[in-house]
Amino acid sequence: MSDLTIQRTASAVEPGLLIHRILEAGVRNNPHQTITYGDRTFSYREFEERVNRLAGALAAQGVKPGDTVAVMDWDTNRYLEAFFAIPMMGAVLHTVNVRLSPEQILYTINHARDDVILVNSEFLPVLEELKDRIEPVKSYILMDDDGVTGSDSLPLAGEYEDLLAKAPARYDFPELDENTRATTFYTTGTTGLPKGVFFSHRQLVLHTYAARSTLSGVGHGRLNEDDVYMPITPMFHVHAWGIPFLATLIGVKQVYPGRYEPASLLKLLVTEKVTFSHCVPTIIQMLLQAEAAKSIDLSGWKVVIGGSALPQSLARAALERGIDIYTGYGMSETCPLLTLSQLTPELEKADLDTQADYRTRTGRPVSMVQLRIVDAEMNDVPHDGESQGEVVVRAPWLTQGYLNDAEKSEELWAGGWLHTGDVAVMSEDGWLKIVDRIKDVIKTGGEWVSSIDLEGLVLQHPGVAECAVVGVPDSKWGERPVALAVKGGEADEDGIKALIADYAEKGVISRYGIPDRVIFVDALPRTSVGKLDKKKMRAEMV
Repeated sequence: MSDLTIQRTASAVEPGLLIHRILEAGVRNNPHQTITYGDRTFSYREFEERVNRLAGALAAQGVKPGDTVAVMDWDTNRYLEAFFAIPMMGAVLHTVNVRLSPEQILYTINHARDDVILVNSEFLPVLEELKDRIEPVKSYILMDDDGVTGSDSLPLAGEYEDLLAKAPARYDFPELDENTRATTFYTTGTTGLPKGVFFSHRQLVLHTYAARSTLSGVGHGRLNEDDVYMPITPMFHVHAWGIPFLATLIGVKQVYPGRYEPASLLKLLVTEKVTFSHCVPTIIQMLLQAEAAKSIDLSGWKVVIGGSALPQSLARAALERGIDIYTGYGMSETCPLLTLSQLTPELEKADLDTQADYRTRTGRPVSMVQLRIVDAEMNDVPHDGESQGEVVVRAPWLTQGYLNDAEKSEELWAGGWLHTGDVAVMSEDGWLKIVDRIKDVIKTGGEWVSSIDLEGLVLQHPGVAECAVVGVPDSKWGERPVALAVKGGEADEDGIKALIADYAEKGVISRYGIPDRVIFVDALPRTSVGKLDKKKMRAEMV
């Protein structure tokens, strides 16, 4: 058999897939395009210089390849600069989830072995409280929007803008191995401490180009050169779903909102003419219900929804306002993009109810994603829209494990496929639909009941604004579903139960799915990234 391995010319060079190349492409293609945060606006060429200056400022603090630099900030131009400068130096970017508890933040800082922390003045009190238990950090750099100049107890190397002004305009970035670790962040599960996931330059570049392949071109939900991008997903959460890298690659206008406040977000939508965003369902619902939204034209705004299931009722409400809304699916461990519910040309012409059905499905795999639905023995289940199994995946950008946790890493990759923990069905034409999380599916009376399906049905009641369904232990049936609901109008327990009973009579859901109780609450518990915290709900009802 002949050897088909490529024979390399001695002088030939094969450049690696590096984050640096993403920045170069954006600046080359659209040097005068802008990036805005608050009253600051920079061209892409100015942004590139600031990335160089940040690298120089960090190097002056002793940062070298292999070190870890943490960022604690809202969604700002500074965060985007850190997305590039830190990995391009050969250091590791640790995006700290500022919504975690102080003890969890402490754990992630020490577990990641941060060498330098860039901290927004708003989060100084957290670090001041923890400073005696933070393992040695070389320096802290202040990022300030409010006139704060120092800290009472935390040694600061200086203020971000001052340090950039003193740094050289050019930095000699090394030509790294593409498999160099670029980023680390932490995902919180149902039990135990946060788990660190990590991604290489190669993985982030391939993820960016797969997103580019899927989102560009003609059709709904696309992101092209003439769009205006504003994230409404925290940049500490899976790199804001990786879209800032994509936006920079394309060279689109980017708008960073800082904190997520409905009035300011809606104002930016209008004043900056934003056309593309992404967020969790709670955010889009909050924006639609805001008083200011009633007088704003939202038509033409493209919004990808992830993090949790998009209810059909919410999708219809958005569609009626002209919002091009659809679902994206992934998880922290997958960088995150796996599927998108982009409509085919035929479906784009369908009626509103049909579109809402497909736009709220989990979607179809994007380029280079291998996705299977399997049973407990890793056998594929039929793609008939009914047979359920766990979603397992392979793609070039999936985390290769959990940081310093070999046991959990092997569980994640059991059988050579990454296990998502999601239960799903697949239709004959390849549309994925998540039915539930393995830990959240309810087994009652010998039958499996999807909490997600039940939530969608409860939300059909006009008086219900939000809903979560959990299973609680039952001596006779094993588990029974209980619904927690937030009122958005007139609603009572009997009316909601009657609605579900009617769906059971029609065969839409099993009769075992009629909830035993409907509990009205002021708000539903959520995790630090806006997902429903069903672990907390179950604990409070036991």
